[in-house]
Amino acid sequence: MSDPAAARLTIDLDALAHNHAVLRAETAGAEVAPVLKSDGYGLGAGPVGRRLWGEGARSFFVARLAEGEALRAALGPDRPAAIYILDGMTEGAAPRLAAAGLTPVLNSLPQLGAAQAAGPASVALNIDTGMSRQGLTLDEVRAALQSTDRLRGLDVSLVMSHLGSAAEPENPRNARQLAMFLEVRSLFARARASLAASAGVFLDSDYRFDLVRPGISLFGGGPRETPDPRLKAVATLTAPILDIRTLRPGDVLGYGEAVRIDAATRVAVVAAGYTDGIVRAAKGAGRAWFAGALRRLLIVNMDILVIEIGDAEAALGDHVELLGENALLDHLAAAGDTVAHELLVRLSRRAERVYLGET
Repeated sequence: MSDPAAARLTIDLDALAHNHAVLRAETAGAEVAPVLKSDGYGLGAGPVGRRLWGEGARSFFVARLAEGEALRAALGPDRPAAIYILDGMTEGAAPRLAAAGLTPVLNSLPQLGAAQAAGPASVALNIDTGMSRQGLTLDEVRAALQSTDRLRGLDVSLVMSHLGSAAEPENPRNARQLAMFLEVRSLFARARASLAASAGVFLDSDYRFDLVRPGISLFGGGPRETPDPRLKAVATLTAPILDIRTLRPGDVLGYGEAVRIDAATRVAVVAAGYTDGIVRAAKGAGRAWFAGALRRLLIVNMDILVIEIGDAEAALGDHVELLGENALLDHLAAAGDTVAHELLVRLSRRAERVYLGET
């Protein structure tokens, strides 16, 4: 039985399809390979992956081996997608990678060795062009190519890297990474190449190569970490009003004394909090949508939050939009001093989930 006080998370797969189409149009022929790590950015890799397959996606990226196995099972035998595992060839992973038909993205010399020991297989190579967190260095790649043994038996089907400053188009780091990646690509002339994720897709065509790996922009997050009118909100989080009250001058709201009321203020207590994914740091600067207007988030606690509603008509049980086409993902992220990616993956399973346009 549905809980009348539960928050509701609506996941609009038609909006997802729209965003996928926008990205495909932008890439001018490069394959769009969605990134569905962290359970499809918290929105459900299974239903998201199935809808994207229906929209033409044939390759996907996830982070963990278990994520790849789960996505393979969710897609089923009728959707034989290529699924890349960004963690690569971790200890003990080889039999499971083979059983599920998953492709490791190799990030280090030990992973190269592990892939060789596992037997002939198609692999991707991740090259560190300036992120300094994962990937083979250019020197390691050159040395591996000069060795008679280092790459023996491996079918390198994809070489890839990741841009660290693509959300800032004028940052010279982008051009430096591109120049290094062009050298890498020249060493693997028969492999496909991939450099751009969501933000990189919206740089110029030099960054797109054969395959792009969008994540957050599929789900409505702007490539510059600000709203992009070309993209639609996929996730809508609403929650009902539990109480309506008028606070008096001098009242102190919530824990501590951070919110002191200076004038009579009508507020609504809403049945959602940071357990549901509304980060506590968004209080004050964050906005929710109610009765045709954006309303200030005064406090965010574990299970409830309070918004200022002024003279708006309101009743107990009315739903407040905390995230969606009016309370925009990037705006809420900025209010909480974070990024859209973090907000989405923090959305709690406590909210009742409704999928629109599921296939």
